[in-house]
Amino acid sequence: MASSTLRRVTKALLAPALALGATIGLASAPASAAVWNSCDQWGQTNLNGYTLYNNIWGSGAGSQCIWANSGTNWGVWANHPNTGGIKSYPNQTKAINKSITSLTSLSSSYNVSVPSSGAYNTSYDIWDTDHDYEIMLWVNKTGAVGPLGTSQGSVSLGGHSWNVFKGTNGANEVFSFIRTSNSSSGTVNILPILKWIKDTKKWMGNETIGDVQFGYEITSSSGGLNFTTNNLTVSSS
Repeated sequence: MASSTLRRVTKALLAPALALGATIGLASAPASAAVWNSCDQWGQTNLNGYTLYNNIWGSGAGSQCIWANSGTNWGVWANHPNTGGIKSYPNQTKAINKSITSLTSLSSSYNVSVPSSGAYNTSYDIWDTDHDYEIMLWVNKTGAVGPLGTSQGSVSLGGHSWNVFKGTNGANEVFSFIRTSNSSSGTVNILPILKWIKDTKKWMGNETIGDVQFGYEITSSSGGLNFTTNNLTVSSS
């Protein structure tokens, strides 16, 4: 499980080394996807209060193009080889910038269409502003993928049941919540999860939550696969 910190730190190092496949057209994307698209490795834009990011960061990556109808309706066509290691994390980001104790609510609703083949997870990636802690919430996964760290048992929080893992990637602590069964749509009440980490487990203090990201951590998608975020919203107060 590579972190966004690692993604950011290694961006400059990886960029010249990545041998991306030939850039493709967006024939596989919906015809209505005319607001924005990019096949650039680090292509990004801001729409409706969200940042969309193509984010092809891993070594050995292939081709990937991102499209968006809006900040909450977007998708990716990706053709990454059937090899190990995460190739990309195309994502949608909402900035929060509030401490856990100052939040009265933090939730998100998701609706996705994802392939039945390949190796990937559909996940939230939540960061504190200092990037000391990464909280991942996997709502579905396919293929040979797994979280960092060791098992911490199971818990029901935020409207879902999760298997919990705790580890580190060398740059920050990683807390991974893996939904016990795959889901393509639902609502996650994120704040109780953060409070459980802080108050019940005492794994972190009253951190300021910076970004709530949602996207697809893709290890392989050989032949070209479509990942579609039909709708994803993040709300807080």
